Amino acid sequence: MKPKLLIVDDDEEIRTQLRWAVATEYEVIQAGDRSEAVRLFREHRPAVVLLDLGLPPHTGTPEEGLAGLSQILDVEPSTKVVIASGQNEREIALRAVGSGAYDFLAKPVDIEELKLLLKRCFYVAQLEDDYRAMQKTVRSDGFEGMLGGSLSMQTVFGAIRKVAASEAPVLILGESGTGKEVASRAIHQQSPRRDGPFVAINCSAIPETLLESELFGHEKGAFTGAHAQRKGRIEQASGGTLFLDEIGEIPLSIQVKLLRFLQEQTIERIGGRGVIQVDARVIAATNADLEKGIKAGTFREDFFYRLAVVRLNLPPLRDRGDDLRLIAQSFLHRFSAENNRQGLTFSQEAIKAIYRHNWPGNIRELQNRVRRAVIMPESNRLTAADLELEQLMEAGGVMTLKDARENLERDMIRTALRKHAGRMAPAAAELGISRPTLYDLMDKLGLQKTEQPESASP
Repeated sequence: MKPKLLIVDDDEEIRTQLRWAVATEYEVIQAGDRSEAVRLFREHRPAVVLLDLGLPPHTGTPEEGLAGLSQILDVEPSTKVVIASGQNEREIALRAVGSGAYDFLAKPVDIEELKLLLKRCFYVAQLEDDYRAMQKTVRSDGFEGMLGGSLSMQTVFGAIRKVAASEAPVLILGESGTGKEVASRAIHQQSPRRDGPFVAINCSAIPETLLESELFGHEKGAFTGAHAQRKGRIEQASGGTLFLDEIGEIPLSIQVKLLRFLQEQTIERIGGRGVIQVDARVIAATNADLEKGIKAGTFREDFFYRLAVVRLNLPPLRDRGDDLRLIAQSFLHRFSAENNRQGLTFSQEAIKAIYRHNWPGNIRELQNRVRRAVIMPESNRLTAADLELEQLMEAGGVMTLKDARENLERDMIRTALRKHAGRMAPAAAELGISRPTLYDLMDKLGLQKTEQPESASP
């Protein structure tokens, strides 16, 4: 589809000449006066307008044209309005540019100059459209409430889209605060079950003596205090998704019953005699090493493999590059609005501190630091002190040479990986080290690998 161009001129012969000159590249709409121009602009919303200033009923003055410029920009301020003016109207044309016109051309219009200018106008308009679309995505919290333009998060978003279409159980792995529940909700929202319930339970927050009843429900009189029948979280999730957070904290006795549910999609309430069919998809999450739990005898191996049909790894915040700034800005925008503190920004010092901090608490920690900083800032420019990041040193108050060297190595590796979109070989070449050395350094510094090492040649 050709982009739309509105030509406004009271001279029909000029309009026809201009239309024939550019008709192969643009869909041309024509108007001969201000009211018709504004009407057609509202109807078609062209990105670019070529506007003559001398319009009826006052063709000898620029007032109609300037009024038309104002009305068009009121409807859509981003419109690229090019003024066509005579040589003796140059000062007026400059005045129009000051009022929001994009550029001006002298009459008689040089067709080649016109074509070049129109090409530039439409190109800039497209760039601005792309930028606004990006900003809209950011303002709507990105992908299902998750922000991230880094390679690692784009990989996560792609995996969520794929796994959402299936019914397979999912195990989400990641450090505390990386957004495992948000990711589980994203899977639910992208799935055919999106209209069903999403039921979440934190298995570590409920005493072991109550957890079974909370999950499976109970019948009236099943135990002291069971005054009425109660459905458990599993039943409540029927037709939707059950999210089991901190799954590694579930005792072995309950793991057995959950395994049966995963195998047969049936449960029994405490004190009940009948088997209840439940159609619920299970997503589990943990920051623990479940395979170590299997070896230690605290986590059943058969339960693990039933849960982990699909595994989704969430990267720590420190390995997400420029997502740090994106997420921090998003929190700043949200909490500023909540606290009626408009105009707050991060200082360069604060941004540097955000990038240098290791974020052991990940997104949750960043959220809390920004929320606290917004409440009582010293000025409109938040500092590292406002974020309580001014001391990036060891507990003893002194940063050792080893700490400083590791911080520098970590920063340089992250920068090289961001520059080369996570590709290890060119990043290693830029750092002046071999690829195996880069892998060793990343292991030592706790950085997440974005690629797997190439297998050695036989």
